[in-house]
Amino acid sequence: MLPRWPRGPLPCLQHRGQELKQQVDSLLSESRLKGALEASKKRDIYQRCIQLKQAINENKNTLQKLKKADEPTPVGNYHQKKEEEHSLLDKLTHQLQELAMSISRENITEIGELTEREEDDDSAEGDEEEDDDDEEESKESGGEEEETQEEEKQGNESHLQATSKEYTAVGNFTAQQAGDLTFKKGEILLIIEKKPDGWWIAKNAKGNKGLVPKTYLEPYHKEDGQESSEEGSEENVDVGDETAEELEVKQRTGSHWSAVRKALSEIRSRPSHVSLILTLWSCKMIPLPELSIQVLSRHVRLCLFDGNKVLSNIHTVRATWQPKKPRTWTFSPQVTGILPCLLDGDCFLRSNSLSPDLGILFELGISYIRNSTGERGELSCGWVFLKLFDASGIPIPAKTYELFLNGGTPYEKGVEVDRSVSRRAHGSVFHQMMMMRRQPQLLVKLRSLNRRSRNILSLLPEILIGSMCCIHLLIFYRQILGDVLLKGRMSMQSADFISNPVLATFPKLLEQPDVMDALRSSWAEKESTLKRSEKRDGEFLKAVFLLVYHDCVVPLLHSTFLPPFRWAEEETEAARWKVIADFLKQNQENKGALQALLSPDGVHEPFDISEQTYDFLGEIRKKAA
Repeated sequence: MLPRWPRGPLPCLQHRGQELKQQVDSLLSESRLKGALEASKKRDIYQRCIQLKQAINENKNTLQKLKKADEPTPVGNYHQKKEEEHSLLDKLTHQLQELAMSISRENITEIGELTEREEDDDSAEGDEEEDDDDEEESKESGGEEEETQEEEKQGNESHLQATSKEYTAVGNFTAQQAGDLTFKKGEILLIIEKKPDGWWIAKNAKGNKGLVPKTYLEPYHKEDGQESSEEGSEENVDVGDETAEELEVKQRTGSHWSAVRKALSEIRSRPSHVSLILTLWSCKMIPLPELSIQVLSRHVRLCLFDGNKVLSNIHTVRATWQPKKPRTWTFSPQVTGILPCLLDGDCFLRSNSLSPDLGILFELGISYIRNSTGERGELSCGWVFLKLFDASGIPIPAKTYELFLNGGTPYEKGVEVDRSVSRRAHGSVFHQMMMMRRQPQLLVKLRSLNRRSRNILSLLPEILIGSMCCIHLLIFYRQILGDVLLKGRMSMQSADFISNPVLATFPKLLEQPDVMDALRSSWAEKESTLKRSEKRDGEFLKAVFLLVYHDCVVPLLHSTFLPPFRWAEEETEAARWKVIADFLKQNQENKGALQALLSPDGVHEPFDISEQTYDFLGEIRKKAA
């Protein structure tokens, strides 16, 4: 009998992928009954979901390292099988991610319901439980005492393992309700219990206990070693006993807590259903405009689209072109200094939409001025829709796509951009191939995310399209927003305006890309002077960013020398950039904007205090008005 031929690495991974698929399918079928399951069963499903996801990630990493030369025997359609296996693993990851998110959302809602029920039932059931306990103790005093002692020991041990850790306060917090614990920045707190709603039970050095927000805490790293560890272990035992017997802290069930929980969930790092990087390469064979108009700008606008409606913001990237090749547009040109964000062809996309028809809608256009009348306007040069999932729900592979443009609107079909090169032209195969090469087309590349890029994108909003060069500034904005909403207000119920120029003016930078470029340049210059240890300190970086923002953006937005921003006006754009460049040069020479602000030559527009305030309920107020 012939010996069995050894199985190669790729077939082994395929076999392992099928096993993982069976486990995921069984887990999904079991989770369909999650409405009738107990909390312990849901926790078990959640843990299995995390374990399966880790196993799938290991398979992905192994699959990426595989090469065709590693196979002991020839494998037909090697690259196709490898891509199919990668797509299968992506699909399983998405299924597990959605399941974990649904379970976590249910746990949050159940916690709020349980706390309300407990408070209502405590007064009604307290007396009955005491009577029952007295009767049982009188009947079985010996056995019950032994059992309760064992249960208390087990509960205290498990409780201490989960909660016996010291944390340092990163900010001041004042108690706002009964049961809160007031503390100051730098104070060391011993965490007694970590609750899923974000409020932990803590004990300070004086022995006082209460609820504290976890966003104000960071792990405390001891320097004394064994001496502090012995003291901490003794304190932990005392805390565990007192917690089981004496400590009674009311759960927060006020209406404002839902807003705080929502803010926490929006600011923390969290993945999205779709998270990718897109690169605009070029546009070819774009029809030339008529001679009676002068082209001011060539650009591509893109957004998330499901076939019926727009699901995100609309991001614009300006294209460049050469007079020798007027029908070819390019992106991300070589420039001295930083690349303007308006010309950056690298874009990020994030969306939590579960629509199977989700995709990216591109529209090519030009801004023009009519020579005879001076009339300004825009013309569409075609559109194309790139669907992000195939018919089976698997994400499309990360590669370069050659997309042929359509005319009309996305709701119309069969409209040609240039009728002289119709795709329905009849003739020989060679003639049809030549016609296809003359079709207007857009070249884009979808790039897969590495771990660093995925972690960075997870700090952004769940639905957003933007330029890759501005990601770090958007992250700073969201971190400052989180600090203001969760730390800077007098109470969580307050809906008053917040005095914060950064939050009030940063959205304007998305409409004025040259000022955004000025902030990028100033921050890059400042960041190059920081030490490595300073760059790792998040709080320090935010403080430095605030100083750079106030030195750069705020004076520019109120400068009388800066002309109003107008799209595709070459003279205005040149004048604005000259003012910005001169201002940045003065800041660099004077090491800040204070001297320029106090100079008699510097004239600034007056502003109302409301222009420097942030209203986080602004959209709701507008709709109500």
